[in-house]
Amino acid sequence: MNKSFKKLENSIISCKKCPRLVNFRRQISKDKRKQYINEKYWGKPITGFGDQKARILLVGLAPAAHGGNRTGRVFTGDRSSEFLYKCLHKAKLSNLPNSVHRNDGLILNDSFITTALKCVPPGDKPTKNELNNCFKYFRNEIENLENLKIVVALGKIAFDACVEFYKKQFEIGSNIKFGHSKFFKLPNNILLVGSYHPSPRNVNTGRIDVNKMTNLFIKVKKAI
Repeated sequence: MNKSFKKLENSIISCKKCPRLVNFRRQISKDKRKQYINEKYWGKPITGFGDQKARILLVGLAPAAHGGNRTGRVFTGDRSSEFLYKCLHKAKLSNLPNSVHRNDGLILNDSFITTALKCVPPGDKPTKNELNNCFKYFRNEIENLENLKIVVALGKIAFDACVEFYKKQFEIGSNIKFGHSKFFKLPNNILLVGSYHPSPRNVNTGRIDVNKMTNLFIKVKKAI
């Protein structure tokens, strides 16, 4: 890990700017889910993870309460991550088809994954102020990814968060609205891509499946 990423990682992990989120993530770490009762929860902000020379950035809204907040790595240890990494592996963007814990040997290829919000929020609903506090870290992550070409937002809420983030930098047209596999070119030449979230609900209802998600990632690779 280069010095810029390491310094940013330390800043994120030690952050306590949002009292509501600090209290909530700590409470979850005490009130553990039954199947994880003997595990020590991470219970701190979650940093991004992946190839530091990546051209592709995947963005979720926030860590999962018993996923990233438990394991200490974004999209790790829950059903959403199981589906996501199966697709990333098929698209040759990861070396493993699953993401279980921080030290499982997972390596991302030409891709980096993070969340707009670094702590799990109550009801998966951060306040505007909480998002704004985290946008500093999000911006730093993007700036550290010097080869970045494409941002893939996993879910409408993450997509909207990305739009709000970029609106702070330049004017964005009203035509940029969420849709699965929709590509938008931003004024800085970055491509913003919408994707359905890999949640169990979306998978179980058939909104998204392995072929549809894998094909999107292959399409993203070809667009670089």
